[in-house]
Amino acid sequence: MISKGELKEVYFKNDGVDLNAYPFSLRFFKHQERLKVHPKVTYFTGENGTGKSTLLEAIAVASGFNPEGGSINFNFNTRQSHSPLHQHIGTSRGVHRHTDGFFLRSESFFNMATEIENLDAEPGGSKIIDCYGGVSLHEQSHGESFWSLFTHRFSGNGFYILDEPESALSPSKQMAMLLRMHELLDDNSQFIIATHSPILMACPDALIYEFSNEGMKVKSYEQTQLFQTYNDFFRNPAYAVERLLRE
Repeated sequence: MISKGELKEVYFKNDGVDLNAYPFSLRFFKHQERLKVHPKVTYFTGENGTGKSTLLEAIAVASGFNPEGGSINFNFNTRQSHSPLHQHIGTSRGVHRHTDGFFLRSESFFNMATEIENLDAEPGGSKIIDCYGGVSLHEQSHGESFWSLFTHRFSGNGFYILDEPESALSPSKQMAMLLRMHELLDDNSQFIIATHSPILMACPDALIYEFSNEGMKVKSYEQTQLFQTYNDFFRNPAYAVERLLRE
């Protein structure tokens, strides 16, 4: 069981830190005091380097997850790479306690799959891989292993923090993931997702934060730069490519 209630708000504690040093130099940390979290789905979107994944990781660690990902019970450590930001954020939580939870970091998913194999090699007890469909995640394609996670491991009434889950999924699988999210949301789940996918970000009634060099702002789906960029491209791909090459 997740030891804390559903996440409602994150606030930043910038006393005593060097605001010119990373990660405290990130614009959202320097210029905003807090951000509200949607009871169902909150998205982080925006350009690379604006702090989406850094903040997502800090929220995960502050919520009790292993910095390299996994469920609340994972504690493997391949390489210390997470920032100290989690030490300088606070959280406001409600009374509903989720019974499941998972932090997905695309970049360390391979390490998590290895940890599952290592734990399952120990004698006694049930096999962890059975919760992921029973087939080694290393014996599946990258996309298949991600899909096994969503379809088998996520059980509902959960707190799920996902960093760019679209990295291994085809567009059709991203659409299927939206459907899977809908099922989990109907079962009292809560998601926080950093994404560059206009498909995954299309979940209705979600809260969207767009990160930029000016900080972060709440945007509607159609207002985001992500949506507008894809929309402009697909309305006239030939013209978009011609203009890009000309510039």
